[in-house]
Amino acid sequence: MDRVPLLPAAQARPAPDWAIAGWFGPATSLRELSGKVVVMHAFQMLCPGCVLHGLPQAASIHRSFDPEDVAVIGLHSVFEHHEAMTPTSLAAFLHEFRVAFPVAVDAHAEGRPIPVTMGRYQLRGTPSLVLIDRLGRLRANVFGRPADVAAGAAIASLVAESDARADVAASAGPATASCDDDGCPTPLVPPLRSLP
Repeated sequence: MDRVPLLPAAQARPAPDWAIAGWFGPATSLRELSGKVVVMHAFQMLCPGCVLHGLPQAASIHRSFDPEDVAVIGLHSVFEHHEAMTPTSLAAFLHEFRVAFPVAVDAHAEGRPIPVTMGRYQLRGTPSLVLIDRLGRLRANVFGRPADVAAGAAIASLVAESDARADVAASAGPATASCDDDGCPTPLVPPLRSLP
């Protein structure tokens, strides 16, 4: 996939809450991550595309972005081979592959084959990349592994979008007027920052 289509902010809805059975690494929630861009990588440890492509991409994102701006969360969402992908197996897998970001185990509901969070986000399979903006809105949901440049550009766009709004709001201050060289009052307009 050459690009990650971002849903416009005006059309975005709040991201669904996660239903988590357990955590590897520090437990967190969308509420606790408010103010950060959240990159959720849904995977299964026995999924070749996840192991060869999705997890390395998530690890690269984790290393490349400032953790003050971007949080990477793994979501182990098992919908097949349940007997083989137990928490004990996952712990060994995460250790062997040196996964450095927090990983949540998607909860299961009795009688439902699809894990709860996977269903809430309408994920089509694994690997999947989900982007949530700083205001907790779902902005992208991509099945498969997008190109690294596309994923990085989409994440950077969400970081810059949030930074630009904060810069404009901070520089606006109270509405006042100033005079130009001719002495005419003109309103102060905050400077706009170019987005990358």
